[in-house]
Amino acid sequence: MKRSARVVVLAATAFAFCLAWAGTPRAQALQSSSPPAAQPSAPPQSSQAPRTTSPTQVQAQAATANLSQGTETGIATFLQHCMICHGNPAVPRAPAPDTIRQMSPERIYEALTTGVMKPQGDSLSDGQKKMLATFLSGRPLGSAQEGDANSMPNHCPSNPPLADPSADPDWNGWGNGPSNTRFQSAAAAGLTPGDVPKLKLKWAFGYPDGLSAFGPPSVVSGRVFVGTDIGYIYSVDAQTGCVYWSYQTKGSVRTAITVAPVTGLGATKYAAYFGDAHAYAYAIDAQTGKELWVTRISQNFIERITAAPSVYGGRVYVPLSNSEEFSASSLDYSCCTSRGAIAAIDAGTGKLLWETYTVPPPQPSRKNSKGVQQYISSGGSVWNAPTIDPKRRALYFGTGDGQSEPVPDTTDSVMAMNMDTGEILWHHQVTAHDSFVGGCNGPTRTDNCPAVNGPDQDIGNSPILKTLADGKSVLVFGTKNGHVIAVDPDNKGAVLWDTQVVPVPKGQENSFAAQLNGIVWGGAADDDNVYYGLQSSGVVALKLATGEKVWFCPIPMTPHPGAPRTNPDGTVTNVVTFSRVSNSAAATMMPGVVFVAGSDGMLHAVATSDGHILWEYNTAQPYDTVNKVPAHGGAINSIGPAIAGGMIFIGSGYAVVGSNSGNVLLAFSPQ
Repeated sequence: MKRSARVVVLAATAFAFCLAWAGTPRAQALQSSSPPAAQPSAPPQSSQAPRTTSPTQVQAQAATANLSQGTETGIATFLQHCMICHGNPAVPRAPAPDTIRQMSPERIYEALTTGVMKPQGDSLSDGQKKMLATFLSGRPLGSAQEGDANSMPNHCPSNPPLADPSADPDWNGWGNGPSNTRFQSAAAAGLTPGDVPKLKLKWAFGYPDGLSAFGPPSVVSGRVFVGTDIGYIYSVDAQTGCVYWSYQTKGSVRTAITVAPVTGLGATKYAAYFGDAHAYAYAIDAQTGKELWVTRISQNFIERITAAPSVYGGRVYVPLSNSEEFSASSLDYSCCTSRGAIAAIDAGTGKLLWETYTVPPPQPSRKNSKGVQQYISSGGSVWNAPTIDPKRRALYFGTGDGQSEPVPDTTDSVMAMNMDTGEILWHHQVTAHDSFVGGCNGPTRTDNCPAVNGPDQDIGNSPILKTLADGKSVLVFGTKNGHVIAVDPDNKGAVLWDTQVVPVPKGQENSFAAQLNGIVWGGAADDDNVYYGLQSSGVVALKLATGEKVWFCPIPMTPHPGAPRTNPDGTVTNVVTFSRVSNSAAATMMPGVVFVAGSDGMLHAVATSDGHILWEYNTAQPYDTVNKVPAHGGAINSIGPAIAGGMIFIGSGYAVVGSNSGNVLLAFSPQ
């Protein structure tokens, strides 16, 4: 009854504003939010003058200037301030959250600043409004028009037939192969350890109005395929950075793109597969960017695709994650209903073949102090690209924490699934009872929160499948609290070895932060060792067979020059402070060298023999780009570089949780 009584008061104060989203304006917004014809933009062949700064660029630059805590804060703002109407069954004429997610960021921002939702928007800072619009729509302000390849001057002079991907050096998808080793052979790399110190920037390509360059580049048939936070897929020439085409998606794309042969689709020989922030999976023609099919995996507005689909045997295996844990503590929110999943899709038609969830269906449990229904059984997001094991007909992947209690024992686990049927074969749970909800530590805690907020121990990295010299197979993964673990795929995930590479400091065993110093997005492996970048900074190498630590390479802290200080004797000291660097981004390797990036934007190359640094490059700087887009680098917190054909490619900028934004794709070669 508390909820009902509250809604009566709400009707007198906010119902008119909720209604204003509905009706004709709402329908118009939905119609205008869809990408025009959902087709690629093949650039005209005539040259164009460099673009000047447009009003939309100014608007997006303002968004960047107001970026303080990251774009992920947009969902927190929505859950805390907007769920009082949207998603509330007692206010049926207020557009549902999923309806708002189909609107453009400009439409949402306008409603909050000068439109019908201004009274509610007035309680938010301008930065909060921009991040809310960015997160819900799935793209930054101003990016829809500016991101079109037709707006770019560096068009490739022609679009010759795509070469057979198997015949050219490539880096295809997240892990460069079904085993997710993130290893490139010497022949395909086209580089030697001696070439690495000679690496120089060859070209830079800007993402118009972008905030996070978190899409991992794939290199196939001499082209780079990359997704962006501005909701565009680009195909660019690997050697020059000229653009072949762009394709506008329904939301931001942070997944790697996998290119694979496809049949039965007319002239299309090769398709590019990926997913977006609105839980849509896509196939487009890799030659032209023409849309082949689009399949929505989930209707839950809080669920999304953040990890790369894996493609094998005519099927696309799509992982599903969610935004719910970020800030579900708001008493206006029905916590929690999202679930991780793997969906199998026919690669040629887009037909959903099966979908298996990592946790049981949510069930009503209780009502919170505002009378809002709460649920049990949620979480288990899949933040990583599934590893494919054709020999055992299995998929392997890590799962995230839970968001409600009791917590299913399939959370914080490595899971094996039958790749033909979706049947769960086994799982190995690393951390039990991990029910984690953002906003549930400290003064913002509410009765939506778990009795004990968990340590947030999602397994976000793809398990690495390797065969040892004796023929034994191992499945290796890392944990946020600093363990590297190998399990036996032939014995239901039994532990073979467990090495703690980041000890928890004495006296901090119950510290939340101290449990997050380990491994997040994953490592790379050769035939002898596995290599991981660490959240606490540095790179570690371990023997695949035993887990024995081989070496550790510390990464220097980032210096920050401060204001000069005058000493009592009149002398002046130049003050420099240092901040810890996170090397949580995925490692990438070739024979003799492992590459690891950092939260400060530094990209390091480390010798696999002993861990000494061979080369480094600061990506966090402004760039003159080949497509004349104003661009700069920033943090690299999730992706690792792609290596192929004598070049290295990486995006720089990560504003998901933090202000170190960037919007540039960089290409390096020895010079």
